[in-house]
Amino acid sequence: MSIRFFLISLLCLPLLLPAQDEKSERSCRILFLSPAADAPKTLYLYDGRESIEVNLPSMNLSKVHKLPPGPLILRLLQEPVSDPELVPANAPGVQIAENLNDIYLLVTSDRSNPVAPVRLAIVNADHARVGKGEMLWFNLTDKNIGGRLGSQKLRMRPKESVVVNAPASGRESYPVEIFFNLPGESDIHPMFETIWRHDPRGRSLIFIMDDNRRRVPRILSFNDFRS
Repeated sequence: MSIRFFLISLLCLPLLLPAQDEKSERSCRILFLSPAADAPKTLYLYDGRESIEVNLPSMNLSKVHKLPPGPLILRLLQEPVSDPELVPANAPGVQIAENLNDIYLLVTSDRSNPVAPVRLAIVNADHARVGKGEMLWFNLTDKNIGGRLGSQKLRMRPKESVVVNAPASGRESYPVEIFFNLPGESDIHPMFETIWRHDPRGRSLIFIMDDNRRRVPRILSFNDFRS
């Protein structure tokens, strides 16, 4: 799936619920989705006040990074800066609204950017809408997705995101069965059938993405545990 298509898909996903009104400490976790082979492993995250070196993990979420209050523009740079006047205008960045307290910063490769070869997008993940034990699903394909996750049903239209309640009650295994079909088609195609392990201590971030090598979409799942 192309970088441009991924970002357009992500930005088209609807916000599920408004962010929390009450003030809380702001934070983000970083995830590098499908990085290029020569993609950087670390960059500097600049929040308008300071730069900190951050890892860009592709198989897991980064550690939690604290953010200052107020509206922000987060940027990723190859070198640290302390003066906003020194930040190149074309540095990859994304705006963070004042009422967003808990976000995922999604990174994808972009070799055309000479400042840092990446693009950025954000996911609103405030705990008011995605609690412990729950799942935040993103369908980045043009397919309808459906199935069953333990005690819960899953149904997503193309380019849609949904929050799924806890599929089990405790730390236990549960069956997973996922199907897909193209809009306007009646035939339903199996995607996978397996067993997952539920952990009520954290939440899950799950992406369904097109796979250029086969018709069946692929799935990327990440667990987010917080103290």
